Amino acid sequence: QMQLVESGGDSVQAGGSLRLSCAASGTYSSYWCMGWFRQAPGKEREGIATIGGYGSTSYAVSVKGRFTISKDNAKNTLYLQMNTLEPEDTAMYYCAARKTVSCDFVRNDYTYWGQGTQVTISS
Repeated sequence: QMQLVESGGDSVQAGGSLRLSCAASGTYSSYWCMGWFRQAPGKEREGIATIGGYGSTSYAVSVKGRFTISKDNAKNTLYLQMNTLEPEDTAMYYCAARKTVSCDFVRNDYTYWGQGTQVTISS
């Protein structure tokens, strides 16, 4: 079993930056795809950034150019650097993992989930 624990959520003003972290533990492979999803109140959970087993990244249009996903295998940690934050970025942010090298943004394809960390952006 794999456990994921997110941290780094906060309340900041529009235009600011945050870095989210997701610590992985348990039994898993560093070659598994990992991703960041978010869910705003009253909306579906959406995938926003993924990183494949060999390091390839993919971003949703809404965050491309502002967010950067990365991982440090030595620290067993996934990151999401978020810049130029907007009120529309307000949501609960989740990290997730799936047992494949390749990624997609389909929520049901991910096996393991963290508990989420709240990001609130004020205008």
